[in-house]
Amino acid sequence: MTIALAPAGTKALPIHVLGTEDVALWAGQQSDRIRTWVEASTFKGNIGTALMIPDDAGHPAMALVGYGTPASRKRDRFTLAAALSKLAPGTYRIESGIDADHLEQESLGWLLASYSFNRYKDHPKEHPSLVTPEGVDADRVSIMAEAEFLTRDLINTPASDMGPAELESAARGLADKHKAKITVITGDALLKENFPMIHTVGRASDRAPRLIDMSWGNRGPKITLVGKGVCFDTGGLNLKPGSSMGLMKKDMGGAANVLGLAHMIMASGLEMRLRVLIPAVENSVSSNSFRPQDILTSRKGLTVEINNTDAEGRLVLADALALASEGEPNLIVSMATLTGAARVAVGPDLAPYYTDDDVAATSLDLAARRMADPVWRMPFHEPYEAMIEPGIADLDNAPKGGFAGSITAALFLRRFVNAQDRYIHFDIYGWQPSAAPGRPKGGALQGARALFAALPDMMDL
Repeated sequence: MTIALAPAGTKALPIHVLGTEDVALWAGQQSDRIRTWVEASTFKGNIGTALMIPDDAGHPAMALVGYGTPASRKRDRFTLAAALSKLAPGTYRIESGIDADHLEQESLGWLLASYSFNRYKDHPKEHPSLVTPEGVDADRVSIMAEAEFLTRDLINTPASDMGPAELESAARGLADKHKAKITVITGDALLKENFPMIHTVGRASDRAPRLIDMSWGNRGPKITLVGKGVCFDTGGLNLKPGSSMGLMKKDMGGAANVLGLAHMIMASGLEMRLRVLIPAVENSVSSNSFRPQDILTSRKGLTVEINNTDAEGRLVLADALALASEGEPNLIVSMATLTGAARVAVGPDLAPYYTDDDVAATSLDLAARRMADPVWRMPFHEPYEAMIEPGIADLDNAPKGGFAGSITAALFLRRFVNAQDRYIHFDIYGWQPSAAPGRPKGGALQGARALFAALPDMMDL
C-alpha cells in the first residue's frame, strides 16, 4: 500500500473538527437543513465520533469529527484518527478545527491508523485518504509513517520467520533502498573478530548469531545507533515461565526501532555519517548454553559474572557498544527492550531514556511533545554503581535484590562506552498492549520519532 497523504488540491470532502463545546455554535451558523441534521443526530463532538452530512441529493457533502475536550485530548494522542472508522470511504481535507501546531501530528496519526499486519492473513480495508493540510510537509509525514510500519512489521513477525538471518535480510533491504554499506560477521567469526559475548549468548541456537554493521553518509557528525536484536529469548538456562515467554518475539524491538530511525534519517537526507550496529541472536537452551556463574570476557576486556542468563540483552549490546565507541562518534544511541523494571516504573507507553547530556535531554523532551512520542528521562544514578560490581569480576549482569533494575542495566551499558562519549540509552517496551488511535495492538516504534525530530537541534544540523 502507498503510505502517503493526498496532494494538495485533490478533490475531497471537507472535515470540520469540533470539540464538544463547539458543536452547538458551529451548527447554529449553518443552513437550516444542516443544523436540523446535526441536532437530530447523536453527534456531540466526543472523541471517536463522526457524522456524515449529505447534500440535497443525498450524497456525502462534508463530515464532522469529534475532538472532545482539552482534558480528554490530554489522555491520548492522534485524536483525529480515533474517528476514521466512522467515516465513509473517500478523500477528505481538514477544513477547520485543528490549529497549525497539531496538523502534522494529526496527519501522521491518520496514516498510522491505516496499518494492518497482513503477512499471514490479508485484512482488506479501504482506508479514507487525507489531503495534505497547508503547512504540512507531506514527504516528512510519509517517511515517519513508513518507518513506523517497518518497525511494526519486524516486531509483529513471529520468531519462526524473524530470526537473526531474517533480521539481517531486513537490514540489507534497507541498506539497498538507501544505498548504504553493510557488513555482517556471523557465527564463529564473531570470536575471531573479538565479539565474545555476542557469540556466547547466541551459540546455543541453530540459527547463527551475527553482528550487523550498516553505514551511510560521508559528511556531517558521526552518529551510531545500536539496537538489541534478540530475535527470541527463552531466558536460556534461567528459563522463563510460559507467561513471560509469550511476547518474546518482540525482544528484537530495539533493532526494529533503530532500523525505523535509520530509515527516517536516510530518507530525509540528514547530513550526517550514520552507523547502525545490531547484535542479532537467539537466546536458546542447548548443551552449549552459557551458564549462571560463568564469567565472560567482553570485547572491551571487562569481565562479566553471569548471575542470570535471562539478562542477555545487555551482554550482546555491550560488545556492540564497545565497537561503537571505538569509532569515536559524536553521538551513540542504544535502544533495547531491556528490563521489566522499566515497565513497572513508567508502564508500556512511555519510553524511558538515560543520558548525562542535559542539552540532548532538553532537545529530546521538546521534540517528544511535538511528535506525540512520549519519553521520560531516567538517572544514571552513580551511587548504584556498586550494585553491578560482584567482586570476582568487573561487572554483574543481574544484581540481586531487584531494586533499580532499569538503572543498573543502563549503568552496566554505560561501562562499555568511553567516558567522553555522548551517549543516550533507551529502555523501551516496543509493544502496544491494546489498540489506541493510530496505534493498533502489536509492535510499536518508541522514542525513535522523538530522536529523529531532536537530532537537527542536538547535532547542530
